[in-house]
Amino acid sequence: MSVTIRDAAPGDAAVVLFFIKALAEYERLAHEVVASAADIERELFGPSPKVFCQLAEVDGQPAGFALWYYTFSTFQGRHGIWLEDLFVNPQMRGHGVGKALLANLAQRCVSEGLGRYEWAVLDWNQPSIDFYVAQGAVFMDDWRRCRVSGEALDKLGAAP
Repeated sequence: MSVTIRDAAPGDAAVVLFFIKALAEYERLAHEVVASAADIERELFGPSPKVFCQLAEVDGQPAGFALWYYTFSTFQGRHGIWLEDLFVNPQMRGHGVGKALLANLAQRCVSEGLGRYEWAVLDWNQPSIDFYVAQGAVFMDDWRRCRVSGEALDKLGAAP
């Protein structure tokens, strides 16, 4: 079994969306997915993409994906990578696919001189937590993520 990682390319939007929906189902958040293949195609492959995706393939078949974007640390004065989504097909887990996806982005961080590589994991997802710790991840328990969306975003963003 051979794992290869490649950049997602135009025409891969349906595969990326499949993985997004599979991840949402696993995370019990399927009701939140409103993205379409056209949305993914536009955002990943439009004229000025701000989000990027790697696909893992095993023997030429899609096995998982990593969707990410660049961040910036004012403290470090350097960019980093935020891993928004990582998902491996359940039947491919335990074969090095997830590690290959994580390592691919870590290699990008090293080669581009980036200062950080970060992501979040749901607190109930112990298999993923264990996997990330085994890869060297350190949890930042003193930080809490914030989110404003929907009606609250509209209200906050309304012109004064």
